[in-house]
Amino acid sequence: MFRRIAALATALSIATAATAAEVTNFTLDNGLEVVVLEDHRAPVVVHMVWYRVGSADEPRGKSGIAHYLEHLMFKGTDTTGPGEFSDIVAANGGNDNAFTSFDYTGYFQRVAADRLELMMKLEADRMQNLSIAPEFVDSERAVVLEERNQRVENDPGALFQEQRRAAQYLHHPYGIPIIGWKHEIETLTVGDAVSFYEAHYAPNNAILIVAGDVEPDEVRVLAERHYGPIPANPAITPRDRVDEPPQLSERRMVYQDPRVAQPYVARSYLAPERDPGDQREAAALTLLANVLGGSQTTSVLAQKLQLEQKMSIYSDASYRGVSLDDTTFSLFTAPPDGVSLEDAEAALDVAVAEFLEEGVDPEQLDRIKAQIRASEIYDADSVQRLANRYGNALTSGLTLEDIEAWPEVLDSITGDEIIAAARRVFDRRNAVTGWVMPPPIIEGDVSQ
Repeated sequence: MFRRIAALATALSIATAATAAEVTNFTLDNGLEVVVLEDHRAPVVVHMVWYRVGSADEPRGKSGIAHYLEHLMFKGTDTTGPGEFSDIVAANGGNDNAFTSFDYTGYFQRVAADRLELMMKLEADRMQNLSIAPEFVDSERAVVLEERNQRVENDPGALFQEQRRAAQYLHHPYGIPIIGWKHEIETLTVGDAVSFYEAHYAPNNAILIVAGDVEPDEVRVLAERHYGPIPANPAITPRDRVDEPPQLSERRMVYQDPRVAQPYVARSYLAPERDPGDQREAAALTLLANVLGGSQTTSVLAQKLQLEQKMSIYSDASYRGVSLDDTTFSLFTAPPDGVSLEDAEAALDVAVAEFLEEGVDPEQLDRIKAQIRASEIYDADSVQRLANRYGNALTSGLTLEDIEAWPEVLDSITGDEIIAAARRVFDRRNAVTGWVMPPPIIEGDVSQ
């Protein structure tokens, strides 16, 4: 029997009756989980395979191998040549891509609905028959290194964030960059890629998400035909990562780079993630980020630091709750000319302390909840975004029930719960505070 649930919670059901997808899920005998998101408004389909493996699951000393393998997955199988996968998708009027994160690696195609079986055939083929020609090993590693140069080495903000994450996590692999450390990327081999592929790429470590103009019965027939014959890997077990030890001391950083045009202060705190069956703490932190920094005109930090005190030209707060293990809650402020980073940080601390004493403005909270409800509706209008929401959550340890309940949980959070969550998370022993600035100009130094 198929199991069907409403894609959005009851709080949104009336407003989204015309747009909400219907969700069906089932599991093949080899362990492949399948989620179908029906939306018949356009004759298109998004086909995604999400693997429960990301950069945080890499062997020690092999950082970047998950992302490197993602690149090599496009270099051919026993039956398709290098680049032929994407060529076939494009020839059929579609587009495709892939992505790697800490907790997952995903591959997707967006095509006309009548091309779904072809996508399954192609993706199932590279799930089990990847063939990496030796001539592509060095060239693709060079592509990855150039990607790192563009995204990290040439961006002082990205370099700072990389250093900040390394300081935030004392032991957990979330402190290692997804793209990998440069010196380790340079040593990755085809053997490393094949070993990682054989250890993690199997149906019992994957979730297939099909969203769009499809019927669940049709999807099941096609999935059993193309993915069903692939054997499960009995060596795959639930992920068991190292735990972060108690953090007892704040870490502080000063990052100087001549390319920094606007100095700023950034602080991150270790924070709990969305847990299956217990999402209230994460919901409170999600709303806290919106209350503190969700708007450049009405949020608490914008009102206090930018409009009233003129101590900041930009402020923000952020929290990413969808994570397999503990995540972070971050604060940010960029001072105007004439305001030091020391004074900017002090003003940020005062603003947060005042907020904790004053509490949450009920009208602001109601407005934020309405905005979140609206964003849920907009997401439901895009099968790609909807598929991403489900894949991200499911590969990060959440369940379909958690995804369904999330909007209602958010809507039920009170101002008192938000303040209580803030007091628990804003513990400086769990924090990394960084100042980002250009190096000081030394009189007589013409190198600047």
